[in-house]
Amino acid sequence: MFENLLFQPASQQLSEDIRQGQLPNALLFAGAPAAGKLTCALELARVLACTARPAGAWQCNCDSCLKHKSLVSTSVLLVGNRECSLEIAASAKTFLEAVASGASHVRASRYLFVRSIRKLSSRFSPVLWEGDDKVSKLAPILASIDEDLEELERMEIVPGENPEKARDFSRVEKLVKELIGLANKLEAGFMYDTIPVAQMRRVSSWARYKSEFGKKVVIIENADKMQEGSRNAMLKILEEPPEDVVFVLTATRRNAVMPTILSRVRPYNFVLRDGQAQSQVIRRVFHGEVAPDQLDAASIEEYLLSFLPVSPDVVARAGIQFIQDILDGRQPEIEFLIKVCGGFEPRLLLNLFFKAVTRMLRDLGLGHQEILLTSGDHASVQSQDVLRQFRLAELSSRCLAAVHQCNSHITIYNQGIAAALELLASDISLLVKKYRGGAII
Repeated sequence: MFENLLFQPASQQLSEDIRQGQLPNALLFAGAPAAGKLTCALELARVLACTARPAGAWQCNCDSCLKHKSLVSTSVLLVGNRECSLEIAASAKTFLEAVASGASHVRASRYLFVRSIRKLSSRFSPVLWEGDDKVSKLAPILASIDEDLEELERMEIVPGENPEKARDFSRVEKLVKELIGLANKLEAGFMYDTIPVAQMRRVSSWARYKSEFGKKVVIIENADKMQEGSRNAMLKILEEPPEDVVFVLTATRRNAVMPTILSRVRPYNFVLRDGQAQSQVIRRVFHGEVAPDQLDAASIEEYLLSFLPVSPDVVARAGIQFIQDILDGRQPEIEFLIKVCGGFEPRLLLNLFFKAVTRMLRDLGLGHQEILLTSGDHASVQSQDVLRQFRLAELSSRCLAAVHQCNSHITIYNQGIAAALELLASDISLLVKKYRGGAII
């Protein structure tokens, strides 16, 4: 068990807890991004539901394991926000290259791609979305995804077959492109930024139904980013969890998880793999290439970011220029900015843009950008009196609050990006003028 979780000591700890019958009903997988937390949670769900004896063998072909490997088991509920587009793009490249070259791992790469799509579509289970006003718009997209995946899985793709003679190759390529488009539409248009309270209540109801095979598993991703209402709803479940249900929470920042929740889960730490280990994951999972001189600095995150349609550096420079224009008294060219950033699709590009903006604004509080904010006598720029530093920190704080509000308007209230950024530029410009006039104290 856990053979697909590479270079993580947590797998040994989990295996031992399962063998000794000491696995708790609530677990927390905490650690760096791209450390394999979701992979481990899904594998744990398979092992706990396996009907073979001994349970959990990696090559087990019992009905339960086959469903879990394809991510179609009804005994797993996957909840929470996740950026899925990059993994889907990387998996698609792996699969199409394997088909085109007739590689021996072609079936494994199809399995990788199918799972990457279902890691997204599973978050839109009717269990979670019943009664949501988005259901009518979601349904046709999910139905199309299921139809395309079923056709793709039925196709007989033979390793070593010449792609020029493979009659289904063009159809495979077309299906992959269709699935990527549908997945991007699903993620950009319907994924909630945080888990709604209503979904956590539906999780509670689902958890109390008896499982047909083995234990049921609820996977709650990014538990450290949950809002208060959802955290409280989850806490009620964890206080008296059903005996045949295991809750797996994942988090990047363990300390950001509510203390009362931390006290009810057993933590399993996921280490940041070194460069050599990450390069092996890239090669073994995605069959990607890592330059020999980059092996020690290899990063799964960086590899996945290379599949963005726009370079992260371009987006970061756009964010810096956005703030620079405001500080210099110019109106940012919003439409041009959006075009440079590829229309901020996938939405991860918008996150990278706001990260660059946030870093720039935080520097204000450190005084690094003061020369940009002060007009008149440049000699006054050199003074470091306490009052001016306090005002500068207050300016930084208010600007960051405006950025957070802008992000919420886009991701939660579906405000247009252009309108939201224009309003943000106006808000920050007004705050800068107040600072220069001595109004912020």
